[in-house]
Amino acid sequence: MSALDSLVSAIAPDDAQFKYRLVPKATLERRRRSSNKLTPEEGDNVARLAKVYAFALSIYRSPEQVRTFMARPHMMLENRAPIDVAVSNSAGSDAVINLLGRAAYGGGV
Repeated sequence: MSALDSLVSAIAPDDAQFKYRLVPKATLERRRRSSNKLTPEEGDNVARLAKVYAFALSIYRSPEQVRTFMARPHMMLENRAPIDVAVSNSAGSDAVINLLGRAAYGGGV
């Protein structure tokens, strides 16, 4: 659970509800009371978003700039915010990583 808490505080420090986009509130509360472990699927969601965040941080070098990028709708993501696309599924996180790579390595965005 510490990975989830650390990631949420890095990506959305001012949004106490953000963690529930990765793991539903009731499920997370139940996990904290019992095993304190995420299921493999929940862990994959956290890992996928961590990968996007780490790649964005390697490009922008500033957590604030990453948060700005992740929150702003982008036309190459059908005018959806990268954070929304990245948390939706693995194809979404791949799309955000692709977008970041194009921006970083001159592919045009």
